[in-house]
Amino acid sequence: MPVAMKVLGIIPARGGSKGVARKNIKLLCGKPLLAYTAESALAASALSKVILSTEDEEIAMIGRELGLCVPFMRPAELAQDATPTMPVVLHAIEALENQGESFDAVCLLQPTNPLRRPEHIDACIELLEQTNSDSVVSVLPVPDTFNPMWTFWKNEDGTIKLTSGEKEPTVRRQELPKAFYRDGSVYVTRSTVLRDQGSLYGRKIQSFEMEAKFAVNIDTPSDWEVAERMIGRNDLGRPQ
Repeated sequence: MPVAMKVLGIIPARGGSKGVARKNIKLLCGKPLLAYTAESALAASALSKVILSTEDEEIAMIGRELGLCVPFMRPAELAQDATPTMPVVLHAIEALENQGESFDAVCLLQPTNPLRRPEHIDACIELLEQTNSDSVVSVLPVPDTFNPMWTFWKNEDGTIKLTSGEKEPTVRRQELPKAFYRDGSVYVTRSTVLRDQGSLYGRKIQSFEMEAKFAVNIDTPSDWEVAERMIGRNDLGRPQ
């Protein structure tokens, strides 16, 4: 089914990083981490335009070499360790509108999730249009051990209560409801939701379940090692 929406792909890549120094342009199996997301985004047929949002001149240069559009430099105050995602996304939208471009939805693609494929991006965008939801978020199943029906919050007095809000945990594994967590690979959100609700999610969130072999989120050196093993084992370093 053709996607009629005009969708902006945003790849946020700042220069600073606590877990892995300069990770966005650090070589992962022979090419910059940023390259994996750039290749998938540029190959996704449902994205109308793909831009790189960065405050770092070296990252901008490498992004351009990878074929990404860098229509502006992100202000330094929006590239701090504690900077939330929403101001970065809204800044990109507003900067492009000032240049005469507007979009129906935004697809956020973080370089720290290098194994997502073009078909995952396209599927999420199509799902957003088909379901009339506010957003689509890529997810992975929560292992049964960590299902909300079996996990607890700890109160200040040391007592615990089920995260599900139920009085007692589900006894049988077979009775556990399916639970998922966001894997960070793809977020697609309608522009009106971003503006009016200040949220990447909105009120009606649709899920797209990823395969585990495409899911890795690089935040620490150990995550980096996992990504290297996954790319080597599954030959995921080349775009399909």
